[in-house]
Amino acid sequence: MTHHERLLIIDFGSQVTQLIARRLRELNVYCEIHPFNKVTDAFLADFAPKAVILSGGPASVFADGAPMPPTTVFTLGVPVLGICYGQQVMMHCLGGHVERGHGTAEFGRAFVTPTAEKLSILNGWFETDREQVWMSHGDHVSRLAPGFAVYGTSPNAPFAITADVSRNFYAVQFHPEVHHTPNGAKLYENFVRLAGFTGDWTMEAYRDQAIAAIRAQVGDKRVICGLSGGVDSSVTAMLLHEAIGDQLTCVFVDHGLLRQNEAAEVVAMFRDNYNLNLIHADESELFLGKLEGVSDPETKRKIIGGLFIDVFQKYANGIEGAEFLAQGTLYPDVIESVSFSGGPSVTIKSHHNVGGLPEKMGLKLVEPLRELFKDEVRVLGRELGLPASFIGRHPFPGPGLAIRCPGEITREKLEILKKADAVYIDQIRKHGLYDEIWQAFVAILPVRTVGVMGDGRTYDFACALRAVTSVDGMTADYYPFTHDFLGETATRIINEVQGINRVTYDITSKPPGTIEWE
Repeated sequence: MTHHERLLIIDFGSQVTQLIARRLRELNVYCEIHPFNKVTDAFLADFAPKAVILSGGPASVFADGAPMPPTTVFTLGVPVLGICYGQQVMMHCLGGHVERGHGTAEFGRAFVTPTAEKLSILNGWFETDREQVWMSHGDHVSRLAPGFAVYGTSPNAPFAITADVSRNFYAVQFHPEVHHTPNGAKLYENFVRLAGFTGDWTMEAYRDQAIAAIRAQVGDKRVICGLSGGVDSSVTAMLLHEAIGDQLTCVFVDHGLLRQNEAAEVVAMFRDNYNLNLIHADESELFLGKLEGVSDPETKRKIIGGLFIDVFQKYANGIEGAEFLAQGTLYPDVIESVSFSGGPSVTIKSHHNVGGLPEKMGLKLVEPLRELFKDEVRVLGRELGLPASFIGRHPFPGPGLAIRCPGEITREKLEILKKADAVYIDQIRKHGLYDEIWQAFVAILPVRTVGVMGDGRTYDFACALRAVTSVDGMTADYYPFTHDFLGETATRIINEVQGINRVTYDITSKPPGTIEWE
């Protein structure tokens, strides 16, 4: 589908490899992440990258079976940038030497000072006598490969910045992709400029390209789409609607775990304003009935995911001639579905999506967003005419309020939670804070507490307010509300929501916590 200039990121398992791709996409450079063991000579010939980046990773080049790139990477004649483990791999492959830690490990903030020589990928760096960077390494390069010179050092990394300018090979021991390296984006900008990228990756071009690809794939066949009301599925639906019109039917499964008035708003926007073929499958009684008495969070997710598939299939079976299923799969979903080593990864919590539908239903997949990151989907949504207030909405989990209701779910608790959440979001909007926050919500706690209201004793639920700032959801910190805001909000919730008499604020970061409570 893609005909853009392409940059290849070879992944060696770093937890922040996705951030490299994000930084490049922000520069209008199309890039893809592929695990090292999938990058063969044949792959390289087919992909034809204009430049290559070697990611960081947790391994040591000394380990048995240490991940390595194909040596062809260094004979393609294109610029190559190695990051952290990628630097060590580059030196190891090209004749340098790497040593084990032995007291030279660096983790966290460090400062790099320049050598006397200048380097083009460092334009805009070292306007003072040092640059802050983020290090995460145990091993370090102890001898440079032939042809390389040193351009920056840190206390524990004598070759923090190295390059063989004649071959356009560059390597750094730190991570320029993370925000803790403040000038990291400039380094990437300089790298893609010297590689000759013109910045041809735009959402306007992608929209036209995606529409053409959908029409070519689908032809005159019918497509069904699971519309949750979230940004991803909504942009998918709008893109398909523009491409194939009445050949598309959307199924909105209402599981009764949405926010206050949300179902009505979704139906009104897509059926009334955009004239989509939309089936409103109100199955809230079914979902709530099956969840009755269930308190384990993983069990909740599995019940909701399984019922979603069953309900969606029931309604989809009534759509005659449907041959395709549209999904809002994003590029991070594609990346995370492939472990860089081929081994199992730790499950923090199950993700609720419609991934089980194609196999059950025998439908072919249409995934027009699978090359995009979340922020790019929002830009595409604006290109398609979705209102800014909708595109800018905070993320909302597939299982809905079920995972904001720790412990057993009851209809009483859900109603209380919906009202409290509505007051909280109203407060955030009234104070002009909504767009500063990545995600905000209320969780109703599985405890009752004693209170006093109007000279009488109360024994009602406690709730927790949650608001975090984040760039991508991978890490997050709590939003620093003023005490006045928190006091005002707690007063409103207690006064306006019958059933809550105590309000707390969750100041846990991610990690160690997650953004959601379950």
